[in-house]
Amino acid sequence: MMPFSDEELVKPVEIVIDKVRPMLVADGGNVTLLRIQEGKVYVRLEGACKGCASSSKTLKFGIERALKDEIHPEIELINIA
Repeated sequence: MMPFSDEELVKPVEIVIDKVRPMLVADGGNVTLLRIQEGKVYVRLEGACKGCASSSKTLKFGIERALKDEIHPEIELINIA
């Protein structure tokens, strides 16, 4: 159970995504925060990141790891293609 409401998570999640965004942009991609629902962060990879073979690693070991480290260990990231 998340100790934060979905609304309370929006700003910290945006901050974390903004920290990893330059890495994605450097590779010709980007990430968009779609919504936060029940502690799950829904995003869409865009540009060169969309469909890239490394996109699942980018999500799990880049964005999701940063969210878990900086916000809460139970936060989950879901990519909406």
